[in-house]
Amino acid sequence: MNPLNHVAIIMDGNGRWGLKNGNSRNTGHKAGLKTVEKIIKQSIKQKIKYLTLYAFSTENWKRPKKEINYLFNILENFLTHKIDDIHNQDIKLNIIGKKNFSKKLNKLLHLSEKKTSKNKSLQINLALNYGSKSELINAFKSVIKKNEKINEKNISKYLQTRHVPDPEILIRTGNTKRLSNFLLWQLAYSEIFFVKKLWPDFSENDYVKIIKKFKKIKRNFGTV
Repeated sequence: MNPLNHVAIIMDGNGRWGLKNGNSRNTGHKAGLKTVEKIIKQSIKQKIKYLTLYAFSTENWKRPKKEINYLFNILENFLTHKIDDIHNQDIKLNIIGKKNFSKKLNKLLHLSEKKTSKNKSLQINLALNYGSKSELINAFKSVIKKNEKINEKNISKYLQTRHVPDPEILIRTGNTKRLSNFLLWQLAYSEIFFVKKLWPDFSENDYVKIIKKFKKIKRNFGTV
């Protein structure tokens, strides 16, 4: 049975769900947050140590400003009202990506990371303004600047996930089959599960089924 320490998720389909169920993409983003809370709860139950959620990519700045503002307002509200609950569940919050948001949101992110920094039940890596290509370019620049050899070990130690094991599983909802500039280096040997359901419809049961399926997969890593 395969050990499972780290699950990465591309939470796709909020906007489409919102248009389908409430005639507004923002309705879907709000519903998607409820799914996040369910998956966090189930991750703890499954004793998964790391959960990386793709919340906002470097490409998402191309979306309408009104939608972007709504997304960040949801995040601000969540951190303001839920961070104590997260802390009490022994969850650590870690942000990957460039923190160039509003002063208010940057402060909330910093305080949330600091408050939860010593928690150990589950580490949530929230990918905000994250792009894997930029991450890799910066890692290469750091290796060159330090005059170190360009090899896997040195590149890995300058990634934003350097203190985290690579994901064993990637889940993408929304019936879209691509990586969308997410953890391109780290996902080299991850088992990938593409799900037809939109993110707000993704259930704890769906999650558990994927975990059970993963544990039965024969993982060769290049061998036979």
